[in-house]
Amino acid sequence: MRKYLRNAMALPSLALALFLAGCSANQYGDMGLVSGTVTLDGKPYPNAEVTFAPQEGRPSSGVTDEQGHYELRYIRTTMGAVPGEHRVRIETTPPLRDPSYRGPAFKDPIPAKYNRRSELTAVVEKGPNSFDFELLSK
Repeated sequence: MRKYLRNAMALPSLALALFLAGCSANQYGDMGLVSGTVTLDGKPYPNAEVTFAPQEGRPSSGVTDEQGHYELRYIRTTMGAVPGEHRVRIETTPPLRDPSYRGPAFKDPIPAKYNRRSELTAVVEKGPNSFDFELLSK
């Protein structure tokens, strides 16, 4: 009975040691952490959704802050993007409007060549990646 208890008490320690060893072996896992800045006509561009879409699989996205900085999120608790070549789309997050608003529809100041018909690409590698996008409105 003592041998059983001694072995049972060692299991949580062993599990913790294996978990910590796995975490330190590859800090980023199989993902590439992606961040950078977006500027439009030389100025930081806030409230832009930046989407990296791989040739196969789930895209990653993030929204720029007031300084134009973004970080990609793959899923709720996982930051980054899958390694490989991505088509990059950048579009403005439309402002929230009252449902009774009847004015003109929102027109994205970012040209279609950066979003709907994007010409932007990026190759994500495992570990940290930085991609800055200098967009022109004309």
